[in-house]
Amino acid sequence: MKRSFFFSGLLFLALASCKKSNSNTAEAKDPNTAPQASIDRFSSAAGHLQVRTATNGLPAANAPVNFDQGPFITQGFTPSGQVVQYYNFDVQPLTPAPIYVFYKAGESTSVPGQLNVIDVIPGDTGYNDFWQIYKVTVPSDYVANSVTSYQEIMAKGYAVSMTTQLVNCPVVPKGSTASKRLPAGSDTSLTTGWYRDMVVFYFNFFEKTLSVTANGQVPLAPIYVTFNINPNQPGGGPASGFKMETGSVQTHNVISAIPTDPGYSPLWAVSVYDNSSFASVNNLSTATAAPLLGADVANVNCPVVSIQ
Repeated sequence: MKRSFFFSGLLFLALASCKKSNSNTAEAKDPNTAPQASIDRFSSAAGHLQVRTATNGLPAANAPVNFDQGPFITQGFTPSGQVVQYYNFDVQPLTPAPIYVFYKAGESTSVPGQLNVIDVIPGDTGYNDFWQIYKVTVPSDYVANSVTSYQEIMAKGYAVSMTTQLVNCPVVPKGSTASKRLPAGSDTSLTTGWYRDMVVFYFNFFEKTLSVTANGQVPLAPIYVTFNINPNQPGGGPASGFKMETGSVQTHNVISAIPTDPGYSPLWAVSVYDNSSFASVNNLSTATAAPLLGADVANVNCPVVSIQ
């Protein structure tokens, strides 16, 4: 009997030890040593207005991008005629992509150290610079960065809840720079995230708190632009470049709202006016009075980063 009891005790201890070991099998992945996803915003799959060719000089895949130089930054006018600068992050769809933010049950702040998770990058179907936040509820003993993909979130069976919060976070190659922000002094560094167990990097633009519309889309605001050659002429439209004042980078593109206005959105519905009106356009009222060659021809991500 004593010997039987002794072996039963050993078996109990062994089982208890295994259970304890299994409960702690989750290990954090180190973003500093994890593989990095390949990012190419200018491929034919990812780009629309900004597609790399043999002659246009757009950066190669994974090459850092300096968004503080043309064609990635534009100077135009505000509705009242002030000088405005905005970045050009190309055409984006109206349907936001999901970004997954981790919370422990009952807590209102995200899990410290856990990187956000996305499941699409530029060139993937469904990618968007605009992300709708989804909250992932994890157990109290969750280890930060032990889950690094949407597939793992689903496999774990974690509760996922959709919010109406929207963020503008273009995914870019590591080392990319965009030094301007509103409000002035805002953080301009890249944020690190997870994509299918690989690391990605993205900008944050918080010049305006954004929410999805009632139908779950990215809100739009109008912008009025004109080109060196009108779109109805050979070689015209975006390929000819924005028309600028002589010897200057000043366009006469006009945005319809600034970040402090209720109707502002960094996703702009582009209307093109006849470049014969270039000299007379310098604010919203003159822009809307100019003859239009095309209305709502594209939706472009152009966050406002400076108003003078």
